Order: sequence, then structure tokens, then C-alpha cells
Amino acid sequence: MISETPIAAAIAAIRAELPEHVRLVAVSKTHPEEAIEEAYACGQRHFGESRPLELKRKYEALPKDIEWHMIGHLQTNKIKYIIPFVSLIESVDSARLAEAIEREAAKHNRTVDVLLEIHVAQEESKTGWDYGALSKYVAEGGFRALPHLRVRGVMGIATNTEDEDVIRNDFELLRGAYEALKPAFDDTFDTLSMGMSDDYPLAIACGSTSVRIGSRIFGLRDYSK
Repeated sequence: MISETPIAAAIAAIRAELPEHVRLVAVSKTHPEEAIEEAYACGQRHFGESRPLELKRKYEALPKDIEWHMIGHLQTNKIKYIIPFVSLIESVDSARLAEAIEREAAKHNRTVDVLLEIHVAQEESKTGWDYGALSKYVAEGGFRALPHLRVRGVMGIATNTEDEDVIRNDFELLRGAYEALKPAFDDTFDTLSMGMSDDYPLAIACGSTSVRIGSRIFGLRDYSK
């Protein structure tokens, strides 16, 4: 009998905790293809990456039924590397980026699924729309002018703190933004992506439909690579 790998065991344990409607995105950024293959072998298909060139390399090397999520800050000059194949860009944090994705998607005759990243954390270093600016852009029809984007929902990152009340407040702000924006889009607006390795149970309690978990599956990341 083949023993279960640590990655497979971690995925099984997390899946056992997740409600059926919550998607698991395995955050594989900086981890090798071999680790992704281990996760893939136990049925994991959604993976999150933050570096376009690394994502492109992994796409070329790994099975083509993987659903790749771009979860990190995306520079406009790097969109071209991922636009032919990316399944979901979770980190659309400005009108400038949305409009640049539209131009690249049009070149490939693709409609690309995206999430709107909203800034709720107390750290200014985290990226994301100011909700007021985003609401104004939506109300003025900004996304109606971007036919190659399909807005699937909202993404956000909570404040990096051990104070559960602060984290819960961040998640509730994201859920409120999701519910307020939903009427402006069609019924494919169905994703609230929030929650990571340290806070995903609280995110699910606050309404998350997609969690992004890396270190609990793959261990600590090697940022030197």
C-alpha cells in the first residue's frame, strides 16, 4: 500500500472542513511542479500563482485541465504572458488594469473571468480598489465597456493580525461589498474569494465561497526562488 503524502493528507483534511459550496484554491506560488503534481494526483485542480512568468512556465509543464488563478498583483506589461490560458484573474485592483486586460483578451478573442480585488486591510501596502472608487466605476458603466471581461465577484485580503475582531470586520466589509455590487452584474457574479491558511474558517463563516490556501498544503514558501 502506498502511503499518503503530506500534501495529499493536508488537502484531504482541508476538504473535510470545507462546505460543499466553497472552492479550494491551492496556492502553489514558489513551489515546484512536483508539489503541484502531488496535489493534482489527489484531485486538486484549482491552483493560485502570483508571478506571471512562473505561472506561464508551470502551465506549459503541467496538465492542461488545471484551472490557474492569478492571485497576486498583476502589472499591465505582464498580462500578455497569462492571458491565453488563465482561468481566473483574482487580483483586478484598478480600472487601468481592467482596461489593459480587456485589450489583451480581445487580441486572443477570449472572455476572461476576473474578480475585483477590494482593499479592506489596515496595511496600506496591500493592493485593491478603494470601494468608493470601484462603486463609482461600476455605476458609470465602466465594466459594460469591457466585453472581454466577465466579472465573477470580489476578492480581498484581511489585515495581518491575530485580532479576530479586526479580521472578521474586514471579511464582513468584503461580503457587504460583494452583496452591494452583485445587482450590477449578471448571475455569473457568484464568487467571494477570501480566507487563507490562517483565517479561512472565519472567512467561510463570513460568507466566503473560495479560499486560497498555500502553507497548510505545501509548507512555507521559498522566496529565494
